[in-house]
Amino acid sequence: MADFTHVHPEGGVHMVDVSGKADSLRTAVASGRVHLGHEAFERVRDNTVRKGDVLAIAQIAGIMGAKETPRLIPLCHQVQIQGVDVELKLNERAEAVDIRAFAKSVGPTGVEMEALTAVSVAALTVYDMCKSITKDLRIGDIHLVAKTGGASGDYLRPEPSSN
Repeated sequence: MADFTHVHPEGGVHMVDVSGKADSLRTAVASGRVHLGHEAFERVRDNTVRKGDVLAIAQIAGIMGAKETPRLIPLCHQVQIQGVDVELKLNERAEAVDIRAFAKSVGPTGVEMEALTAVSVAALTVYDMCKSITKDLRIGDIHLVAKTGGASGDYLRPEPSSN
């Protein structure tokens, strides 16, 4: 148990103390996709979903989700977010909505969870708004694309090979 950062050797969990870490600029980018199928894709593209503008509402939901991350993820630090951007783009070939979120902060811990939460909440919002059209919706491939700052350094996810 000594190797676990959030577990005491004698048992029980705790939030890691980051008070001794220096503040630094932290950024993170995450992405994901919601597969809609033909009819739902057309309705989102044409902005004829009965619940409203799917892309605009999901964008707002993603930003709100990033701000709520420490309330949703146990033992996640409350981060002073300086900026969050959520972008949703229609992917006609895949009949999907591609989601990308960027989070930025200056502090002792990173914003990867905020970016990932933004993508997840935006994707769930797309799902919720389209579920009356079809139940054959699929959320997937939510992942960290890149991060900067902190002791572990920068990270850039390698591009998948085309093989």
